Amino acid sequence: MVSGGERWSVVTGGRGFAARHLVEMLIRYDMFSVRVADLGPEIKLEPHEEHGTLGQALRSGRAVYVSMDLRDKSQVLKACEGAEAVFHMAAPDSSINNYQLHHSVNVQGTKNIIDACVELRVKRLIYTSSPSVVFDGVHGIFNGDESMPYPDKHNDSYSATKAEGEALVLKANGKNGLLTCCIRPSSIFGPGDRLLVPSLVTAARAGKSKFIIGDGNNMYDFTYVENVAHGHICAERALASEGAVAEKAAGQAYFITNTEPIKFWEFVSLILEGLGYERPSIKIPACVMMPIAHLVELTYKLLGPYGMKVPQLTPSRIRLLSCSRTFSCSKANDRLGYTPIVPLQEGLRRTIDSYQHLRAEIKTRKDGPSKASILLGNGRVADTLLWRDKRQTLITALVLAALYFNFIAVGYSVITATSKLLLVASIFLFIHGKLPQKIFGYKIEKIPESKFIVSEEMSLQVAGSVALLWNSAVNSLKSLCRGTDWVLFLKVVSSLLILSILGTFSLRSLFVIVLPIAFVAFVVYEKKEEEIEHFVHEVISCVSKLKSNIVEKVLISSKKTQ
Repeated sequence: MVSGGERWSVVTGGRGFAARHLVEMLIRYDMFSVRVADLGPEIKLEPHEEHGTLGQALRSGRAVYVSMDLRDKSQVLKACEGAEAVFHMAAPDSSINNYQLHHSVNVQGTKNIIDACVELRVKRLIYTSSPSVVFDGVHGIFNGDESMPYPDKHNDSYSATKAEGEALVLKANGKNGLLTCCIRPSSIFGPGDRLLVPSLVTAARAGKSKFIIGDGNNMYDFTYVENVAHGHICAERALASEGAVAEKAAGQAYFITNTEPIKFWEFVSLILEGLGYERPSIKIPACVMMPIAHLVELTYKLLGPYGMKVPQLTPSRIRLLSCSRTFSCSKANDRLGYTPIVPLQEGLRRTIDSYQHLRAEIKTRKDGPSKASILLGNGRVADTLLWRDKRQTLITALVLAALYFNFIAVGYSVITATSKLLLVASIFLFIHGKLPQKIFGYKIEKIPESKFIVSEEMSLQVAGSVALLWNSAVNSLKSLCRGTDWVLFLKVVSSLLILSILGTFSLRSLFVIVLPIAFVAFVVYEKKEEEIEHFVHEVISCVSKLKSNIVEKVLISSKKTQ
Protein backbone atom coordinates (compact mmCIF):
# COMPACT_ATOMS: atom_id res chain seq x y z
CA MET A 1 0.00 0.00 0.00
CA VAL A 2 1.03 3.59 -0.61
CA SER A 3 1.75 5.58 2.52
CA GLY A 4 -0.90 8.17 3.38
CA GLY A 5 1.48 11.09 4.13
CA GLU A 6 0.19 14.35 2.68
CA ARG A 7 -1.65 12.68 -0.19
CA TRP A 8 -5.26 13.75 0.24
CA SER A 9 -8.51 12.43 -1.13
CA VAL A 10 -12.00 13.92 -0.78
CA VAL A 11 -15.20 11.91 -0.27
CA THR A 12 -18.29 14.04 -0.91
CA GLY A 13 -21.42 12.99 0.96
CA GLY A 14 -18.91 11.34 3.28
CA ARG A 15 -21.47 10.70 6.03
CA GLY A 16 -23.77 8.78 3.69
CA PHE A 17 -24.33 5.03 3.85
CA ALA A 18 -21.87 3.74 1.23
CA ALA A 19 -19.51 6.70 1.68
CA ARG A 20 -18.84 5.84 5.34
CA HIS A 21 -17.62 2.40 4.31
CA LEU A 22 -15.41 3.90 1.58
CA VAL A 23 -13.90 6.40 4.05
CA GLU A 24 -13.02 3.61 6.50
CA MET A 25 -11.60 1.44 3.71
CA LEU A 26 -9.39 4.29 2.43
CA ILE A 27 -8.06 4.84 5.96
CA ARG A 28 -7.51 1.11 6.65
CA TYR A 29 -5.67 0.63 3.36
CA ASP A 30 -3.46 3.65 4.20
CA MET A 31 -4.02 5.01 0.70
CA PHE A 32 -4.80 8.66 1.46
CA SER A 33 -5.49 11.12 4.19
CA VAL A 34 -9.23 11.69 3.83
CA ARG A 35 -11.38 14.80 3.81
CA VAL A 36 -14.90 13.77 4.76
CA ALA A 37 -17.10 16.41 3.11
CA ASP A 38 -20.81 16.68 3.96
CA LEU A 39 -23.61 19.16 4.63
CA GLY A 40 -23.57 19.12 8.44
CA PRO A 41 -21.79 21.96 10.26
CA GLU A 42 -19.77 19.38 12.23
CA ILE A 43 -19.24 15.63 12.29
CA LYS A 44 -21.20 13.56 14.82
CA LEU A 45 -19.73 10.12 15.31
CA GLU A 46 -21.74 7.11 16.37
CA PRO A 47 -20.37 5.12 19.37
CA HIS A 48 -18.80 2.39 17.22
CA GLU A 49 -17.13 5.07 15.04
CA GLU A 50 -15.78 6.99 18.02
CA HIS A 51 -13.57 4.09 19.06
CA GLY A 52 -13.07 2.71 15.55
CA THR A 53 -11.03 3.48 12.46
CA LEU A 54 -12.64 6.86 11.70
CA GLY A 55 -12.44 8.18 15.27
CA GLN A 56 -8.75 7.33 15.53
CA ALA A 57 -8.02 8.89 12.11
CA LEU A 58 -9.79 12.13 13.05
CA ARG A 59 -7.81 12.34 16.29
CA SER A 60 -4.50 11.65 14.53
CA GLY A 61 -5.17 14.07 11.65
CA ARG A 62 -5.32 11.36 8.99
CA ALA A 63 -8.92 12.36 8.42
CA VAL A 64 -10.61 15.74 8.70
CA TYR A 65 -14.22 16.81 8.39
CA VAL A 66 -15.20 19.60 5.99
CA SER A 67 -18.67 21.18 5.97
CA MET A 68 -19.57 21.65 2.31
CA ASP A 69 -22.65 22.36 0.20
CA LEU A 70 -22.11 21.08 -3.35
CA ARG A 71 -24.25 23.92 -4.67
CA ASP A 72 -21.76 26.50 -3.35
CA LYS A 73 -18.73 26.47 -5.64
CA SER A 74 -16.51 28.39 -3.20
CA GLN A 75 -17.06 25.69 -0.56
CA VAL A 76 -16.34 22.98 -3.14
CA LEU A 77 -13.06 24.65 -4.14
CA LYS A 78 -11.99 24.88 -0.51
CA ALA A 79 -12.78 21.20 0.15
CA CYS A 80 -10.93 19.94 -2.95
CA GLU A 81 -7.83 22.11 -2.62
CA GLY A 82 -4.64 20.00 -2.67
CA ALA A 83 -6.53 16.74 -3.23
CA GLU A 84 -5.14 14.07 -5.53
CA ALA A 85 -8.41 12.14 -5.93
CA VAL A 86 -12.09 12.99 -5.42
CA PHE A 87 -14.78 10.38 -4.80
CA HIS A 88 -18.02 12.19 -5.60
CA MET A 89 -20.68 10.18 -3.74
CA ALA A 90 -23.06 12.90 -2.52
CA ALA A 91 -26.68 12.70 -3.66
CA PRO A 92 -30.14 13.44 -2.22
CA ASP A 93 -32.47 10.69 -0.99
CA SER A 94 -33.59 8.85 -4.15
CA SER A 95 -37.08 8.27 -2.69
CA ILE A 96 -37.83 12.01 -2.79
CA ASN A 97 -39.11 12.67 -6.30
CA ASN A 98 -38.26 16.39 -6.35
CA TYR A 99 -36.71 17.45 -9.65
CA GLN A 100 -35.40 20.83 -8.44
CA LEU A 101 -33.62 19.24 -5.48
CA HIS A 102 -32.08 16.45 -7.56
CA HIS A 103 -31.03 18.78 -10.37
CA SER A 104 -29.39 21.27 -7.98
CA VAL A 105 -27.27 18.52 -6.38
CA ASN A 106 -26.81 15.84 -9.06
CA VAL A 107 -26.27 18.23 -11.97
CA GLN A 108 -25.27 21.68 -10.71
CA GLY A 109 -23.35 20.25 -7.75
CA THR A 110 -21.52 17.82 -10.06
CA LYS A 111 -20.60 20.72 -12.39
CA ASN A 112 -19.06 22.51 -9.40
CA ILE A 113 -17.06 19.37 -8.50
CA ILE A 114 -15.79 19.01 -12.09
CA ASP A 115 -14.86 22.71 -12.32
CA ALA A 116 -13.01 22.53 -8.99
CA CYS A 117 -11.10 19.40 -10.07
CA VAL A 118 -10.07 21.03 -13.37
CA GLU A 119 -9.07 24.34 -11.77
CA LEU A 120 -7.15 22.71 -8.91
CA ARG A 121 -5.52 20.10 -11.16
CA VAL A 122 -7.00 17.15 -9.26
CA LYS A 123 -5.73 13.98 -10.93
CA ARG A 124 -8.69 11.59 -10.56
CA LEU A 125 -12.47 11.94 -10.16
CA ILE A 126 -14.63 8.86 -9.43
CA TYR A 127 -18.36 9.57 -9.62
CA THR A 128 -20.96 7.37 -7.90
CA SER A 129 -23.73 6.97 -10.46
CA SER A 130 -26.62 4.48 -10.53
CA PRO A 131 -27.86 1.60 -12.74
CA SER A 132 -31.14 3.54 -12.91
CA VAL A 133 -29.54 5.83 -15.51
CA VAL A 134 -30.34 3.14 -18.12
CA PHE A 135 -33.74 2.09 -16.67
CA ASP A 136 -36.94 3.41 -18.24
CA GLY A 137 -39.31 1.95 -15.63
CA VAL A 138 -41.08 -0.19 -18.22
CA HIS A 139 -38.69 -2.78 -19.60
CA GLY A 140 -36.80 -5.20 -17.39
CA ILE A 141 -33.01 -5.43 -17.70
CA PHE A 142 -31.34 -8.84 -17.85
CA ASN A 143 -27.53 -8.95 -17.60
CA GLY A 144 -27.37 -5.39 -18.91
CA ASP A 145 -23.98 -4.01 -19.90
CA GLU A 146 -22.52 -0.55 -20.35
CA SER A 147 -23.44 -0.40 -24.03
CA MET A 148 -27.06 0.29 -23.02
CA PRO A 149 -28.03 3.88 -23.93
CA TYR A 150 -29.84 6.32 -21.66
CA PRO A 151 -33.62 5.96 -22.19
CA ASP A 152 -35.70 8.77 -23.67
CA LYS A 153 -37.62 8.95 -20.40
CA HIS A 154 -36.30 7.88 -17.01
CA ASN A 155 -38.24 6.27 -14.18
CA ASP A 156 -37.94 9.33 -11.92
CA SER A 157 -36.16 12.67 -11.50
CA TYR A 158 -33.36 11.10 -9.44
CA SER A 159 -32.42 8.74 -12.30
CA ALA A 160 -32.72 11.48 -14.94
CA THR A 161 -30.45 13.91 -13.05
CA LYS A 162 -27.99 11.15 -12.17
CA ALA A 163 -27.67 10.42 -15.89
CA GLU A 164 -27.00 14.11 -16.57
CA GLY A 165 -24.33 14.20 -13.86
CA GLU A 166 -22.74 11.00 -15.19
CA ALA A 167 -22.59 12.38 -18.73
CA LEU A 168 -20.86 15.54 -17.47
CA VAL A 169 -18.21 13.52 -15.58
CA LEU A 170 -17.46 11.29 -18.57
CA LYS A 171 -17.22 14.33 -20.87
CA ALA A 172 -14.74 15.98 -18.47
CA ASN A 173 -12.25 13.12 -18.84
CA GLY A 174 -8.92 14.45 -20.05
CA LYS A 175 -9.54 18.12 -19.17
CA ASN A 176 -6.35 19.62 -17.71
CA GLY A 177 -5.01 16.12 -16.98
CA LEU A 178 -8.15 15.01 -15.06
CA LEU A 179 -9.02 11.31 -15.39
CA THR A 180 -12.64 10.36 -14.64
CA CYS A 181 -14.89 7.31 -14.47
CA CYS A 182 -18.36 6.46 -13.14
CA ILE A 183 -19.38 3.61 -10.84
CA ARG A 184 -22.95 2.24 -11.04
CA PRO A 185 -23.51 0.13 -7.88
CA SER A 186 -26.75 -1.86 -8.00
CA SER A 187 -29.11 -1.88 -4.98
CA ILE A 188 -26.66 -1.35 -2.10
CA PHE A 189 -27.29 -3.11 1.21
CA GLY A 190 -25.38 -3.72 4.42
CA PRO A 191 -24.79 -2.46 7.98
CA GLY A 192 -25.56 1.23 8.40
CA ASP A 193 -28.26 1.31 5.72
CA ARG A 194 -30.98 3.76 6.76
CA LEU A 195 -33.36 3.12 3.88
CA LEU A 196 -33.86 -0.50 2.75
CA VAL A 197 -33.85 -2.53 6.00
CA PRO A 198 -35.54 0.11 8.22
CA SER A 199 -38.32 0.61 5.64
CA LEU A 200 -38.84 -3.17 5.39
CA VAL A 201 -39.10 -3.45 9.19
CA THR A 202 -41.48 -0.47 9.38
CA ALA A 203 -43.70 -2.12 6.77
CA ALA A 204 -43.54 -5.46 8.60
CA ARG A 205 -44.53 -3.91 11.92
CA ALA A 206 -47.44 -2.15 10.21
CA GLY A 207 -48.59 -5.45 8.67
CA LYS A 208 -47.76 -4.28 5.13
CA SER A 209 -44.90 -6.66 4.37
CA LYS A 210 -47.15 -9.58 3.42
CA PHE A 211 -47.62 -8.32 -0.13
CA ILE A 212 -45.58 -9.05 -3.25
CA ILE A 213 -45.92 -6.47 -6.01
CA GLY A 214 -46.03 -8.31 -9.36
CA ASP A 215 -45.52 -12.03 -9.88
CA GLY A 216 -42.57 -12.22 -7.46
CA ASN A 217 -40.18 -13.64 -10.08
CA ASN A 218 -38.33 -10.43 -10.98
CA MET A 219 -34.55 -10.88 -10.67
CA TYR A 220 -32.26 -8.30 -9.06
CA ASP A 221 -28.59 -7.63 -8.50
CA PHE A 222 -27.92 -6.53 -4.93
CA THR A 223 -24.48 -5.28 -3.89
CA TYR A 224 -23.02 -5.53 -0.40
CA VAL A 225 -21.76 -2.13 0.71
CA GLU A 226 -18.12 -3.20 1.18
CA ASN A 227 -18.08 -4.42 -2.42
CA VAL A 228 -19.28 -0.95 -3.46
CA ALA A 229 -16.41 0.69 -1.55
CA HIS A 230 -14.02 -1.87 -3.03
CA GLY A 231 -15.30 -1.03 -6.54
CA HIS A 232 -14.48 2.66 -6.00
CA ILE A 233 -10.97 1.82 -4.84
CA CYS A 234 -10.43 -0.49 -7.83
CA ALA A 235 -11.48 2.42 -10.08
CA GLU A 236 -9.10 4.86 -8.39
CA ARG A 237 -6.19 2.39 -8.57
CA ALA A 238 -6.89 1.73 -12.27
CA LEU A 239 -6.91 5.47 -13.05
CA ALA A 240 -3.71 5.91 -11.00
CA SER A 241 -1.91 3.26 -13.06
CA GLU A 242 0.30 4.43 -15.83
CA GLY A 243 -0.06 3.86 -19.56
CA ALA A 244 -2.62 1.58 -21.20
CA VAL A 245 -4.39 0.50 -17.97
CA ALA A 246 -5.36 4.08 -17.03
CA GLU A 247 -6.18 4.98 -20.61
CA LYS A 248 -8.46 1.94 -20.91
CA ALA A 249 -10.20 2.60 -17.59
CA ALA A 250 -10.73 6.38 -17.92
CA GLY A 251 -13.82 8.00 -19.41
CA GLN A 252 -16.00 4.94 -18.83
CA ALA A 253 -18.98 3.86 -16.71
CA TYR A 254 -19.02 0.53 -14.84
CA PHE A 255 -21.74 -1.61 -13.29
CA ILE A 256 -20.80 -2.95 -9.85
CA THR A 257 -22.75 -5.85 -8.30
CA ASN A 258 -22.25 -8.94 -6.15
CA THR A 259 -22.47 -10.97 -9.43
CA GLU A 260 -25.10 -13.19 -7.73
CA PRO A 261 -28.55 -12.31 -9.14
CA ILE A 262 -31.46 -13.28 -6.87
CA LYS A 263 -35.24 -12.86 -6.98
CA PHE A 264 -36.02 -9.46 -5.48
CA TRP A 265 -38.74 -10.80 -3.19
CA GLU A 266 -36.59 -13.73 -2.08
CA PHE A 267 -33.93 -11.24 -0.96
CA VAL A 268 -36.56 -9.24 0.93
CA SER A 269 -37.90 -12.45 2.49
CA LEU A 270 -34.43 -13.50 3.69
CA ILE A 271 -33.96 -10.19 5.51
CA LEU A 272 -37.44 -10.21 7.06
CA GLU A 273 -37.15 -13.87 8.13
CA GLY A 274 -33.70 -13.22 9.56
CA LEU A 275 -35.20 -10.49 11.75
CA GLY A 276 -38.15 -12.63 12.83
CA TYR A 277 -40.86 -11.28 10.53
CA GLU A 278 -43.19 -13.05 8.10
CA ARG A 279 -42.22 -13.65 4.48
CA PRO A 280 -44.24 -11.72 1.87
CA SER A 281 -46.72 -14.16 0.33
CA ILE A 282 -49.76 -12.36 -1.12
CA LYS A 283 -49.20 -11.39 -4.76
CA ILE A 284 -50.77 -8.21 -6.10
CA PRO A 285 -50.41 -7.37 -9.83
CA ALA A 286 -48.45 -4.16 -10.46
CA CYS A 287 -51.28 -2.90 -12.70
CA VAL A 288 -53.60 -2.99 -9.67
CA MET A 289 -51.18 -1.02 -7.48
CA MET A 290 -50.24 1.62 -10.06
CA PRO A 291 -53.47 3.71 -9.93
CA ILE A 292 -53.26 3.72 -6.12
CA ALA A 293 -49.62 4.83 -6.30
CA HIS A 294 -50.52 7.69 -8.68
CA LEU A 295 -53.22 8.82 -6.26
CA VAL A 296 -50.76 8.72 -3.33
CA GLU A 297 -48.20 10.71 -5.32
CA LEU A 298 -50.81 13.33 -6.26
CA THR A 299 -51.86 13.61 -2.61
CA TYR A 300 -48.22 14.15 -1.61
CA LYS A 301 -47.80 16.92 -4.19
CA LEU A 302 -50.80 18.70 -2.67
CA LEU A 303 -50.06 18.08 1.01
CA GLY A 304 -46.24 17.77 0.99
CA PRO A 305 -45.76 21.52 1.64
CA TYR A 306 -47.97 21.15 4.74
CA GLY A 307 -45.86 18.46 6.36
CA MET A 308 -47.00 15.17 4.76
CA LYS A 309 -44.23 12.57 4.94
CA VAL A 310 -42.65 11.27 1.74
CA PRO A 311 -44.77 8.24 0.72
CA GLN A 312 -43.19 4.85 0.03
CA LEU A 313 -45.91 3.88 -2.44
CA THR A 314 -45.11 5.81 -5.64
CA PRO A 315 -45.34 4.82 -9.32
CA SER A 316 -41.54 4.81 -9.70
CA ARG A 317 -41.22 2.57 -6.61
CA ILE A 318 -43.85 0.13 -7.98
CA ARG A 319 -41.85 -0.17 -11.22
CA LEU A 320 -38.65 -0.81 -9.29
CA LEU A 321 -40.32 -3.50 -7.16
CA SER A 322 -41.89 -5.38 -10.07
CA CYS A 323 -39.25 -5.22 -12.84
CA SER A 324 -36.09 -7.34 -13.26
CA ARG A 325 -32.75 -5.48 -13.08
CA THR A 326 -29.56 -7.52 -13.42
CA PHE A 327 -26.23 -6.26 -14.74
CA SER A 328 -22.94 -7.63 -16.00
CA CYS A 329 -19.68 -6.78 -14.19
CA SER A 330 -17.48 -8.08 -17.01
CA LYS A 331 -16.27 -4.61 -17.98
CA ALA A 332 -15.44 -3.67 -14.35
CA ASN A 333 -13.59 -6.96 -13.96
CA ASP A 334 -11.65 -6.48 -17.20
CA ARG A 335 -10.71 -2.78 -16.90
CA LEU A 336 -10.74 -2.15 -13.14
CA GLY A 337 -9.85 -5.60 -11.82
CA TYR A 338 -13.04 -5.64 -9.75
CA THR A 339 -14.39 -8.84 -8.20
CA PRO A 340 -16.66 -8.91 -5.10
CA ILE A 341 -14.80 -9.44 -1.81
CA VAL A 342 -17.91 -10.37 0.26
CA PRO A 343 -20.34 -13.04 -1.07
CA LEU A 344 -24.09 -12.33 -1.04
CA GLN A 345 -24.99 -14.80 1.73
CA GLU A 346 -22.19 -13.52 3.97
CA GLY A 347 -23.34 -9.94 3.28
CA LEU A 348 -26.89 -10.90 4.23
CA ARG A 349 -25.68 -12.50 7.46
CA ARG A 350 -23.67 -9.43 8.44
CA THR A 351 -26.58 -7.14 7.57
CA ILE A 352 -29.11 -9.11 9.63
CA ASP A 353 -26.66 -9.33 12.58
CA SER A 354 -26.25 -5.53 12.52
CA TYR A 355 -30.00 -4.91 12.86
CA GLN A 356 -30.74 -7.02 15.94
CA HIS A 357 -32.32 -3.94 17.55
CA LEU A 358 -35.01 -4.08 14.85
CA ARG A 359 -35.91 -7.73 15.46
CA ALA A 360 -39.54 -8.70 15.90
CA GLU A 361 -40.67 -8.76 19.51
CA ILE A 362 -41.51 -12.42 20.01
CA LYS A 363 -43.77 -12.86 23.02
CA THR A 364 -42.79 -15.94 25.00
CA ARG A 365 -44.05 -17.34 28.27
CA LYS A 366 -41.79 -18.25 31.15
CA ASP A 367 -43.40 -21.65 31.43
CA GLY A 368 -43.41 -22.44 27.69
CA PRO A 369 -46.33 -22.40 25.24
CA SER A 370 -49.82 -21.35 26.32
CA LYS A 371 -52.37 -23.92 27.47
CA ALA A 372 -54.56 -23.00 24.50
CA SER A 373 -51.69 -23.88 22.18
CA ILE A 374 -51.05 -27.16 24.02
CA LEU A 375 -54.75 -28.08 23.85
CA LEU A 376 -54.64 -27.52 20.08
CA GLY A 377 -51.48 -29.57 19.60
CA ASN A 378 -48.89 -26.76 19.07
CA GLY A 379 -49.20 -27.29 15.30
CA ARG A 380 -51.06 -25.90 12.30
CA VAL A 381 -54.42 -26.15 14.08
CA ALA A 382 -53.04 -23.98 16.89
CA ASP A 383 -51.57 -21.49 14.39
CA THR A 384 -54.95 -21.30 12.65
CA LEU A 385 -57.35 -21.04 15.60
CA LEU A 386 -55.00 -18.74 17.56
CA TRP A 387 -54.61 -16.44 14.51
CA ARG A 388 -50.81 -16.75 14.51
CA ASP A 389 -50.79 -17.34 10.75
CA LYS A 390 -53.45 -14.85 9.68
CA ARG A 391 -53.27 -15.87 6.01
CA GLN A 392 -53.83 -19.53 6.92
CA THR A 393 -56.67 -18.58 9.29
CA LEU A 394 -58.47 -16.51 6.65
CA ILE A 395 -58.07 -19.22 4.00
CA THR A 396 -59.43 -21.83 6.43
CA ALA A 397 -62.39 -19.59 7.30
CA LEU A 398 -63.16 -19.01 3.61
CA VAL A 399 -62.96 -22.75 2.83
CA LEU A 400 -65.30 -23.57 5.74
CA ALA A 401 -67.71 -20.86 4.63
CA ALA A 402 -67.69 -22.29 1.09
CA LEU A 403 -68.36 -25.79 2.48
CA TYR A 404 -71.22 -24.48 4.57
CA PHE A 405 -73.03 -22.58 1.82
CA ASN A 406 -72.50 -25.27 -0.82
CA PHE A 407 -73.02 -28.47 1.14
CA ILE A 408 -74.55 -27.92 4.57
CA ALA A 409 -76.89 -24.94 4.22
CA VAL A 410 -78.63 -26.63 1.27
CA GLY A 411 -79.63 -29.56 3.52
CA TYR A 412 -77.64 -32.40 1.94
CA SER A 413 -77.24 -35.67 3.82
CA VAL A 414 -73.74 -36.65 4.94
CA ILE A 415 -73.32 -39.12 2.06
CA THR A 416 -74.58 -36.62 -0.57
CA ALA A 417 -72.41 -33.80 0.81
CA THR A 418 -69.32 -36.04 0.83
CA SER A 419 -69.87 -37.22 -2.74
CA LYS A 420 -70.45 -33.64 -3.95
CA LEU A 421 -67.28 -32.50 -2.19
CA LEU A 422 -65.21 -35.29 -3.77
CA LEU A 423 -66.71 -34.44 -7.17
CA VAL A 424 -65.69 -30.77 -6.87
CA ALA A 425 -62.20 -31.77 -5.68
CA SER A 426 -61.77 -34.20 -8.60
CA ILE A 427 -62.82 -31.57 -11.17
CA PHE A 428 -60.50 -28.96 -9.62
CA LEU A 429 -57.49 -31.31 -9.58
CA PHE A 430 -58.12 -32.39 -13.19
CA ILE A 431 -58.41 -28.79 -14.49
CA HIS A 432 -55.44 -27.65 -12.40
CA GLY A 433 -53.35 -30.47 -13.87
CA LYS A 434 -54.28 -29.38 -17.42
CA LEU A 435 -53.38 -25.71 -16.89
CA PRO A 436 -50.14 -24.43 -18.53
CA GLN A 437 -47.12 -23.45 -16.44
CA LYS A 438 -47.85 -19.73 -16.97
CA ILE A 439 -51.01 -17.69 -17.62
CA PHE A 440 -50.63 -14.00 -18.51
CA GLY A 441 -47.10 -14.07 -17.11
CA TYR A 442 -48.15 -15.56 -13.76
CA LYS A 443 -46.64 -18.89 -12.77
CA ILE A 444 -49.12 -21.65 -11.89
CA GLU A 445 -47.84 -23.63 -8.93
CA LYS A 446 -48.46 -27.34 -9.61
CA ILE A 447 -49.44 -29.56 -6.69
CA PRO A 448 -46.61 -32.08 -6.12
CA GLU A 449 -47.54 -35.75 -5.76
CA SER A 450 -45.88 -35.78 -2.35
CA LYS A 451 -48.83 -33.73 -1.03
CA PHE A 452 -51.10 -36.79 -1.43
CA ILE A 453 -48.73 -39.27 0.21
CA VAL A 454 -48.90 -39.97 3.93
CA SER A 455 -45.32 -40.44 5.09
CA GLU A 456 -44.29 -43.17 7.49
CA GLU A 457 -43.38 -40.53 10.06
CA MET A 458 -46.83 -38.93 9.82
CA SER A 459 -48.50 -42.37 10.07
CA LEU A 460 -46.57 -43.08 13.26
CA GLN A 461 -47.51 -39.67 14.66
CA VAL A 462 -51.22 -40.23 13.93
CA ALA A 463 -51.12 -43.76 15.38
CA GLY A 464 -49.27 -42.47 18.43
CA SER A 465 -51.82 -39.70 18.94
CA VAL A 466 -54.73 -42.16 18.70
CA ALA A 467 -53.04 -44.55 21.16
CA LEU A 468 -52.30 -41.66 23.52
CA LEU A 469 -55.94 -40.52 23.45
CA TRP A 470 -57.16 -44.09 24.04
CA ASN A 471 -54.80 -44.65 26.99
CA SER A 472 -55.76 -41.28 28.46
CA ALA A 473 -59.45 -42.20 28.22
CA VAL A 474 -58.80 -45.61 29.88
CA ASN A 475 -56.85 -43.98 32.73
CA SER A 476 -59.64 -41.47 33.22
CA LEU A 477 -62.17 -44.34 33.34
CA LYS A 478 -60.08 -46.16 35.97
CA SER A 479 -59.88 -43.02 38.12
CA LEU A 480 -63.63 -42.53 37.74
CA CYS A 481 -64.30 -46.11 38.89
CA ARG A 482 -62.40 -45.51 42.15
CA GLY A 483 -64.96 -42.85 43.12
CA THR A 484 -62.36 -40.52 44.66
CA ASP A 485 -61.66 -37.85 41.99
CA TRP A 486 -64.53 -35.38 42.20
CA VAL A 487 -62.87 -32.92 39.77
CA LEU A 488 -62.64 -35.62 37.09
CA PHE A 489 -66.24 -36.63 37.78
CA LEU A 490 -67.45 -33.05 37.29
CA LYS A 491 -65.41 -32.71 34.06
CA VAL A 492 -66.90 -35.94 32.66
CA VAL A 493 -70.45 -35.04 33.64
CA SER A 494 -70.17 -31.49 32.25
CA SER A 495 -68.59 -32.77 29.00
CA LEU A 496 -71.39 -35.33 28.52
CA LEU A 497 -74.03 -32.71 29.29
CA ILE A 498 -72.51 -30.35 26.71
CA LEU A 499 -72.36 -33.22 24.19
CA SER A 500 -76.01 -34.12 24.82
CA ILE A 501 -77.00 -30.47 24.35
CA LEU A 502 -75.02 -30.27 21.11
CA GLY A 503 -76.75 -33.44 19.93
CA THR A 504 -80.05 -31.59 19.90
CA PHE A 505 -78.71 -29.19 17.26
CA SER A 506 -78.63 -29.93 13.55
CA LEU A 507 -75.34 -30.06 11.62
CA ARG A 508 -76.22 -26.69 10.09
CA SER A 509 -76.71 -25.08 13.52
CA LEU A 510 -73.51 -26.62 14.87
CA PHE A 511 -71.55 -25.22 11.91
CA VAL A 512 -72.97 -21.74 12.47
CA ILE A 513 -72.47 -21.72 16.26
CA VAL A 514 -69.44 -23.90 17.03
CA LEU A 515 -66.99 -22.78 14.34
CA PRO A 516 -67.21 -19.01 15.01
CA ILE A 517 -66.86 -19.76 18.75
CA ALA A 518 -63.77 -21.92 18.05
CA PHE A 519 -62.12 -19.09 16.09
CA VAL A 520 -62.74 -16.68 18.98
CA ALA A 521 -62.75 -18.73 22.19
CA PHE A 522 -59.19 -20.07 21.95
CA VAL A 523 -57.78 -16.61 21.19
CA VAL A 524 -59.63 -15.15 24.18
CA TYR A 525 -58.46 -18.06 26.36
CA GLU A 526 -54.82 -17.53 25.35
CA LYS A 527 -54.94 -13.79 26.04
CA LYS A 528 -56.92 -14.09 29.30
CA GLU A 529 -55.50 -17.42 30.43
CA GLU A 530 -54.64 -16.35 33.99
CA GLU A 531 -58.03 -14.69 34.61
CA ILE A 532 -59.96 -17.65 33.19
CA GLU A 533 -57.86 -20.18 35.12
CA HIS A 534 -58.42 -18.19 38.31
CA PHE A 535 -62.18 -18.10 37.67
CA VAL A 536 -62.28 -21.86 36.99
CA HIS A 537 -60.28 -22.50 40.14
CA GLU A 538 -62.73 -20.41 42.18
CA VAL A 539 -65.70 -22.32 40.68
CA ILE A 540 -64.07 -25.69 41.48
CA SER A 541 -63.32 -24.50 45.04
CA CYS A 542 -66.94 -23.46 45.51
CA VAL A 543 -68.16 -26.81 44.15
CA SER A 544 -65.77 -28.69 46.46
CA LYS A 545 -67.00 -26.72 49.47
CA LEU A 546 -70.61 -27.36 48.46
CA LYS A 547 -69.83 -31.07 48.08
CA SER A 548 -68.19 -31.16 51.53
CA ASN A 549 -71.16 -29.41 53.10
CA ILE A 550 -73.61 -31.82 51.46
CA VAL A 551 -71.58 -34.87 52.54
CA GLU A 552 -71.30 -33.50 56.08
CA LYS A 553 -75.05 -32.89 56.31
CA VAL A 554 -75.78 -36.37 54.95
CA LEU A 555 -73.51 -37.94 57.56
CA ILE A 556 -75.09 -35.91 60.40
CA SER A 557 -78.62 -36.80 59.30
CA SER A 558 -77.70 -40.49 59.01
CA LYS A 559 -76.28 -40.49 62.55
CA LYS A 560 -79.45 -38.87 63.89
CA THR A 561 -81.63 -41.53 62.29
CA GLN A 562 -79.52 -44.22 63.90
